[in-house]
Amino acid sequence: MSEIRKIKLTLKSRQTLEGAGVKLRRAFGFNENPSLFDPFLLLDHFGSDNPSDYILGFPWHPHRGIETITYMINGEIAHEDSLGNKGVIGTGDLQWMTAGSGIIHQEMPQITNNELNGFQLWANLPSSHKMMTPRYREITKLMIPEISLDNGVRVKVLSGIFNNVNGPVRDIVTNPEYLDVLIPPGSEFVHDIERRKTTIAYVFDGQGYFDDNEDKLKSKYDLILYKDGDCVKIKTFSSQMRFILFSGVPLNEPIAWRGPIVMNTTEELIKAFKEYQDGTFIKY
Repeated sequence: MSEIRKIKLTLKSRQTLEGAGVKLRRAFGFNENPSLFDPFLLLDHFGSDNPSDYILGFPWHPHRGIETITYMINGEIAHEDSLGNKGVIGTGDLQWMTAGSGIIHQEMPQITNNELNGFQLWANLPSSHKMMTPRYREITKLMIPEISLDNGVRVKVLSGIFNNVNGPVRDIVTNPEYLDVLIPPGSEFVHDIERRKTTIAYVFDGQGYFDDNEDKLKSKYDLILYKDGDCVKIKTFSSQMRFILFSGVPLNEPIAWRGPIVMNTTEELIKAFKEYQDGTFIKY
């Protein structure tokens, strides 16, 4: 018999400033023990209908040792990087950037009907891939499959496999599953997830219950970290709910982290910032 995952920890995302002064909500990645979320490091939720909250954007900055996943719910962000990639990520689009040995990029929100809403998730790279060749993938909304279940639940498959449907982002080092799920009022979503996988949900619309304990209602801006088990069981009552759900196998490696660079040792971290200052950061 399948064991339904219980909630291990609930966090309310907190307001902070990033980049040149972008107001956003950080779900995790403050001072929590990073091993709790392994292989994930950080989740930011940027959302506002006031352009002054986001228009200053994220000017040129480096990354090394991680993958950044940007998923747009509404709005547009112009992107440019040291590999020569350049473009605009629009509503429903996905950007998956593997920083590897080093990449420098900028992400600048655009004013489109004022609203900007989306997420950036950081996934760690194992020590064997920290210095891999950087790569960039942009996935348009038309490439992301959406599955409609008989009970009205709708699931967008960004990566991983759901109901035998593969997401468009593949060959990711940590092989995570990433779903965008909408549950209508009075419905239920049950999904098998392999044991040992770190499993996290983040609510960005509505409210509902995230395990079989119906005394603990979760709502907008709540992040749910699960205990181990075989599946998640999530349900709604009077309102619909939309959330992202992602999972991955922990790396169980030491983490040396400062700002946009994540390595395994302090020495590697010091070397990375010295190379950035010396102009030798980019390897390819």
